[in-house]
Amino acid sequence: MKKLYLQRLNWLWLALFQLFFIPIGLAQMGIGTTSPDTSSMLDVRSTTKGFLAPRMTTAQRNAIISPANGLVVYDTDLSSLYFFNGTDWSAIGSQGGANRINYVLVKSEADFPTPAAGVITLDSKTLYEINGTIILNNSINLNGAYVIGVDTNEDKLVRVGGTIFSGNNGGSIRNLVLSAPGGTVFNIDASSGTDNTLVFQNSIVANSGSVGTLSNFFMVFSNIVQFSGNTNGIIYNNITKLLLSNQGWFPDNSGTFETFSGSFLVIQKVGGFSQVPAGSTGLRTTGISSIGISAMMQTVEFSGTGTRIAGSSPWSGFNFTKEWHADGTGIPVEKDDVASGNIFYNGPIATGFVQSVANDSNKFNLTGNSNSNTTTAVKLFRMSSPVSNRLQYDGHEKRIFQINASMSVRGNNTGSFFAFFIVKNGNSASSLDETATLMRINTTADITPVSITGTVSLNPGDFIEIWGQRVSGSGTTNLSIFSLNMSIN
Repeated sequence: MKKLYLQRLNWLWLALFQLFFIPIGLAQMGIGTTSPDTSSMLDVRSTTKGFLAPRMTTAQRNAIISPANGLVVYDTDLSSLYFFNGTDWSAIGSQGGANRINYVLVKSEADFPTPAAGVITLDSKTLYEINGTIILNNSINLNGAYVIGVDTNEDKLVRVGGTIFSGNNGGSIRNLVLSAPGGTVFNIDASSGTDNTLVFQNSIVANSGSVGTLSNFFMVFSNIVQFSGNTNGIIYNNITKLLLSNQGWFPDNSGTFETFSGSFLVIQKVGGFSQVPAGSTGLRTTGISSIGISAMMQTVEFSGTGTRIAGSSPWSGFNFTKEWHADGTGIPVEKDDVASGNIFYNGPIATGFVQSVANDSNKFNLTGNSNSNTTTAVKLFRMSSPVSNRLQYDGHEKRIFQINASMSVRGNNTGSFFAFFIVKNGNSASSLDETATLMRINTTADITPVSITGTVSLNPGDFIEIWGQRVSGSGTTNLSIFSLNMSIN
């Protein structure tokens, strides 16, 4: 009997050894499987049950002493699995391993802050994600917040008969449809606010009474915005830096699509299109009081039978002041690169005008005796002719021009030589010697054609004139000039 007892005791110890020591030796354990994966220490398999981590509150989680790197618990306060990354607790599955803060998911107006006096003032630097169509009964003061959608066609802010965005602060608006039937989308004056920058991207403004007004911002950046079915457009007033990129205005809009008024430092409007129907205006600039640096509109397509540009220009047939660089489809090109002008002698060609040259070699301006050289200016763009025999550059930036001039000349002093050339800014010391053309008086009956060509660099306000000089000969000479033309481009 004693021998049988000892045998059973030995078998028990052998079973315990196999249970506890053999799995450790294999460095694997399986639950729900007899063949755990070779890469795992613990392989849990089930099609009916899950893994349940330790559950605790945030306070309890934070009270864990010296948590191991990789420790996992479920936070019941935040309804999320958390792991310890060696330094901080991080929510599993959150971007960058950190839980998003300052975030609100908006499924109805009630998810916004409580309105006061008809205005919802958003929490600054907070992201409000619009989910679906939000019907507004109050306007929104952005207050430096971010209002975004995920799907532009599905995520919408709608307010009937009222204003969507008001107040005195900017912020960021992205990936949304904004619609204010019978109302206004924007009515923001940032002159007294603390956030005077507005970013508006990847959005649609549709079926509104008015797109509205944005005033007194340091910067407005609007990129990839579609406008459709709006009764009136948008007014940009007193914007330091106005940056518009790929604005699409469809022909079902009416009124004036875009109005620029007040003072600006920089305007840039690039890409996009304006399909302007009859009775409407694409862009109005007549209310601009000043542009501090420059304005640029490039690769914008204008079409339609309406007024494409309602602007003012010192040059006939053009739309913009000299601060503008405008180059788009459907409108004239207006930039310093195409500045040009032409003058010609407008007296009787059979008699011309007389230029008396004294017995010296001084350079002289071809004004004619008693200023009898009267010229007419034509085809001027960013150029003027304030006096006869002069073309003045009135553009915005320094540029290099090509000059072409011609005359028909007869003299009464046989054998004398005369040179004709271009002088800059009326200073004989600034003559462009490379443009000089030489003429000899062969007979008093000959009429000699003279051609002058060259290039010149002009700053705004600089001007050029045709001058002459006796090279050889003596005595007073009368030059009869029957024709005179000068062009610059």
